[in-house]
Amino acid sequence: MNLRKKKNLAAKTLNVGRERIIFIKPRLSEVKEAITKQDIKDLYKDGAVKIKEVKGRRKVQKKYKRKTPGKIKKKLNKRKQEYMTTTRKLRKHISELRKQGKISREETKEIRKKIRNRQFKSKSHLKEQLKLR
Repeated sequence: MNLRKKKNLAAKTLNVGRERIIFIKPRLSEVKEAITKQDIKDLYKDGAVKIKEVKGRRKVQKKYKRKTPGKIKKKLNKRKQEYMTTTRKLRKHISELRKQGKISREETKEIRKKIRNRQFKSKSHLKEQLKLR
């Protein structure tokens, strides 16, 4: 008894792979008579057609797909690049101010510590904070 076509039909209707479909042996005559998708759905509800569980690694991979966009931060390399560009820009600006004589040596050290701790978002933010002093 060749039920390959029935298996293909069941796989399409139940949205699973062919290998996962199982026909119950005592009810094979009912499965053989099934022609439409609705027949297959009814047999599935009755229990004549069953679906095997997903085994192995696929379950683990599905678990990792649960991460929602809100949980994921930017990639580490990207964050590091942003940090490096901003700190270099700010440090260069401070050194220029120091050469011009607008800031003392102690102030420079304090500001550099603040830059390292990411207290300034951008160069304009740094300028704004210096004006407030």
